[in-house]
Amino acid sequence: MALKAVHVSDVPNLDQVASLALYSTHFSQVAGVEIGTTSFKPSKFLVLGHRGNGMNLLQSADRRMKAVKENSILSFNAAANYPIDFIEFDVQVTKDDCPVIFHDDFILTQEHGTIYERRITDLTLAEFLSYGPQREEGLAGKPLMRNTKEGKIVSWTVETDDSACTLKEAFEKVNPSIGFNIELKFDDHIVYQQDYLVRVLQAVLHVVIEYANGRPIIFSSFQPDAALLVKKLQTTYPVFFLTNGGTEIYYDVRRNSLEEATKLCLEGGLEGVVSEVKGIFRNPGSVNKIKESKLSLLTYGKLNNVPEAVYMQHLMGIDGVIVDFVEEVTEAVCKLVKKPEEVEDEILQEGEDKVQNRPQFSQRELSFLLKLIPELIQ
Repeated sequence: MALKAVHVSDVPNLDQVASLALYSTHFSQVAGVEIGTTSFKPSKFLVLGHRGNGMNLLQSADRRMKAVKENSILSFNAAANYPIDFIEFDVQVTKDDCPVIFHDDFILTQEHGTIYERRITDLTLAEFLSYGPQREEGLAGKPLMRNTKEGKIVSWTVETDDSACTLKEAFEKVNPSIGFNIELKFDDHIVYQQDYLVRVLQAVLHVVIEYANGRPIIFSSFQPDAALLVKKLQTTYPVFFLTNGGTEIYYDVRRNSLEEATKLCLEGGLEGVVSEVKGIFRNPGSVNKIKESKLSLLTYGKLNNVPEAVYMQHLMGIDGVIVDFVEEVTEAVCKLVKKPEEVEDEILQEGEDKVQNRPQFSQRELSFLLKLIPELIQ
């Protein structure tokens, strides 16, 4: 891709391009979230399933990381079996303009002992669907491989496999009570042309408009210009900016800190920030600054699979967490995170002694923990 700045003000609002009938602004009271044209206000602490029921970490000794194929219809509906609010998944657009769900920039296969890789966005839809298990009985797809973070190429083998899927299929086949956090996925190493970003985002939006049918939707992206553009192109769904929170450094300074993320959201009219949880724990004071800016705050990362870390975030005022261990974390959240009226009811039913077993922190203790956490995770 050639280097070219994206001028958001030059991009027409999709409301002006498409039929206004498709863009009826509406509010959804699903999953404890009020979603409208200008706000995202969770009425409860949210749990979002990472790539459905959890990402695949093929080199992990933990079977949960290899139980169900990530970013698949099977994984999405598996997550829906638990008291979860949203599922998070990655969307890219094929060469023939079809939004598909896949995390990695490249897809790998092996033929006659040789590894071949192709960029997802260089494939047609038919080519993309030819990898992995096939829906049509008797057909064998290309064996799916994956490049680990350590640079090792391994067979993408999980206990319960499933076919690749499109965004349209997700709307059609996933439990309609579950919200979608659609991450707009772009390559970190490419500076995209404006017309390319607009084409990709419009392809995604056309599917969302046609098939959402009242389902709660959140858009998010690590690509700053994509986040700004999707906000410019539609007014119905909230947009969050994804950031590593300063745990990794990029050429684009907008990606390098929670301060820059907050600034981008405020300047672009975005609804919130999704940060790597380590970025929050290393800089806990940022939570108040983000909340004071009237922005919502979600987190992702391995620490979100630890119930105690999730509970700390609830106490800090964070709005929700994206997790891999959906069953365990939703169970912990149901036990630990309760509204005052729910606690009163529980005391009446179970007795005060039982309820007091839940972790309790005074304001002084919480202040101490917030000062201690940055040191613990360095």
